[in-house]
Amino acid sequence: MTKPIDIISRALKDIGALEGGETPTPDAAQDAFDMMNDLVDQWSNENMMVFNVTEIIFPVIQGQVQYSLGPFPQTTNYIGASFNGSISGDILTVTTVNSGAVAQGQTLSGGGIIAGTKITLELTGAGGNVIQAGTYRVSIPQTVAATTITANYQKPLNIDSAFVRVNTTSNGQPITGGGLDYPISVLSLQDYQLIGLKTLNGPWPKAVYYNPNEDSGNLFLWPSPSQGEVHLFANTLFTRYGSLYEEVVLPQGYSMALRWCLAERLMPMYGKANQTQIAMIQQYAAQAKATLKRTNMSPLQVARYPDSLLTGRAKDAGWILSGGFV
Repeated sequence: MTKPIDIISRALKDIGALEGGETPTPDAAQDAFDMMNDLVDQWSNENMMVFNVTEIIFPVIQGQVQYSLGPFPQTTNYIGASFNGSISGDILTVTTVNSGAVAQGQTLSGGGIIAGTKITLELTGAGGNVIQAGTYRVSIPQTVAATTITANYQKPLNIDSAFVRVNTTSNGQPITGGGLDYPISVLSLQDYQLIGLKTLNGPWPKAVYYNPNEDSGNLFLWPSPSQGEVHLFANTLFTRYGSLYEEVVLPQGYSMALRWCLAERLMPMYGKANQTQIAMIQQYAAQAKATLKRTNMSPLQVARYPDSLLTGRAKDAGWILSGGFV
């Protein structure tokens, strides 16, 4: 598998800083490695460079409107996940999910788990709201017997969309696996400020405002809910690499884009001024990113179906009372 040192060596050869068969010095490799991490950090801010979406799931606390999301589980009303599983080598096997959802980029903690262990790849488990039991690749190989694992989600840069799942009952008893999903509006700060009574009580949240902050983000639900399971969708952030020899786990095409974009950024460091070479590398870098962005573009919506079960026009559960004839 490709490692950061491989991408760095190719980029340095592309700009003529290395000859064929040569390897970078430790100092040169470290400089390029730092630049590569800065590059993937920047890609997290380019929507069409992001190839994965994280589903963040949490049950509401009755009467609670503010929640914390990020790397600090000790904060009040923290949103995290809990599941049962074990680790063998770099493979995490999840058996059951107790709360929340398994997601790429989560940082794991629990008995015997090495600090800083993260989920880097979905294998037989799909995470999110379906097929969570299964296997996932983690960043640090280790052996952990079956235990309860807690996980914190990445702090997203923003929330793209959301819905709330409301439990259904029959004769006062919950229906196993039953639930109706209603969309939640994602508000800007200006829209949230226009709400006059932010502590208004309601059956479930209909809107959410997210303030990402620096380390931990804050979520504000409206109205103040009495029930519901909230599902948030946000772009998965690219993870900074911990070492030159860590495995690069990215879809097809990203290694090439990293190579040429890194070469483009290393040229000034090595004093490259050949205009033909500069133009060629810039062209390859732009082409590689454009190819990925075309792949990651959201498909155009060509049809809408007003079926009330798909919440095309339904605002609430009132359609049940009228048989759908309103």
